[in-house]
Amino acid sequence: MCTNEVVKPLKIKVQNVVASVIFNQNFDLNVIAKAFPKNIEYKPSRFPGLVFRMKKPKTSILIFGTGKMVCTGAKSEDELKKAVLSAVRKLKAGGIVVAKKPKVQITNIVASTSLGKFIDLEQLYESERMMGGRVIFEPEQFPALIYRMVSPEVVFLIFSTGKIVCAGAKREEEVCEAVKKLRRRLEEGGFMIKEL
Repeated sequence: MCTNEVVKPLKIKVQNVVASVIFNQNFDLNVIAKAFPKNIEYKPSRFPGLVFRMKKPKTSILIFGTGKMVCTGAKSEDELKKAVLSAVRKLKAGGIVVAKKPKVQITNIVASTSLGKFIDLEQLYESERMMGGRVIFEPEQFPALIYRMVSPEVVFLIFSTGKIVCAGAKREEEVCEAVKKLRRRLEEGGFMIKEL
């Protein structure tokens, strides 16, 4: 995923890509539910949309009567685009009128990696100003330090084991940039204390 690594390469794994999909039309959810009884979960008394479960790529698409969809579960931007196109093809094949090409906007990418070293979270928390962002650490409630990076605008969960989770990116390149920037700051600040 990340290229041009100068130091030890990071194996960043995308866990989930979420996108909003907008059609300039309304959908009759009852008609869609009847057309796909095996792949759809629709309980309008509990939730205003229906869940369309896709097998390839394995994703879930929430469809709303307003013509909006939310796609979740993709493991890359490409997989997300394939899921949306596959859903549109299936809807059309099921007799559902889809008038125009949808507008797809990625709203969140969640990824994880390991920095390969233990991190002194107490020292990191005390040096909050050096991080250039917002840091929250309440170890009695949650074992990770929460760090809100300003640029790119992402949120990290940083565990003392060196494992990190990055959320909030809109492009895979932002994940790489943010993780590299975080690692550089942790190394320069002396917060990475020993190899795993």
